[in-house]
Amino acid sequence: MTALVSQFVYLASQSARRRDLLDLLRVPHELLVADDDEDVESLEAPRPKESPRAYVRRVTLLKADAAVDRLRRRSLRPAPIVVGDTTVAVGQTILGKPTDDDDACRMLMLLSGRTHRVLTAIAVASDSNIEIALSESRVRMRIIDPFEIHAYVASGEPFGKAGAYAIQGRAATFVEHIAGSYSGIVGLPLFETAQLLKRFGVEPG
Repeated sequence: MTALVSQFVYLASQSARRRDLLDLLRVPHELLVADDDEDVESLEAPRPKESPRAYVRRVTLLKADAAVDRLRRRSLRPAPIVVGDTTVAVGQTILGKPTDDDDACRMLMLLSGRTHRVLTAIAVASDSNIEIALSESRVRMRIIDPFEIHAYVASGEPFGKAGAYAIQGRAATFVEHIAGSYSGIVGLPLFETAQLLKRFGVEPG
């Protein structure tokens, strides 16, 4: 269902990776980031026994609702809002963003030598409509030496990243194999995003 026709979209994310990927779709966009008094971190808190798929969908819809409210409060011109959330899962265990060095090392040691899932939910929202899609990929990590893990954590790259790594950064050397969407692993699945944008009258490219 097409909610409105627009020549640009809002991106409700501070992620430079999502901005770069949206640029690949050649979709003009403006940032619609949270105000300082918005408690964004609380939106990302998992619920007890929540599955990774349910978690990432729920968080994305909450972020979409918050972004729509933000647009209204600021009295900005209407346009579709793109929102996303990415999580890493080992089995049913959700790995969010590391809180400190020890947490980042713990996550990377858990990922070492095994396959995990990367789930990115993407939503496009307007005042009257929200559409959501889910991208799920599998990533196989080689066995990572503890020295490599500590050096990687010391670089600062794991922070702000689900699962404590960025596949487009130095952690690419840890990855043996991926099955699924590379752009989804980075944080904005291009296929799903393009399909959702078309429903809102935005033609990528």
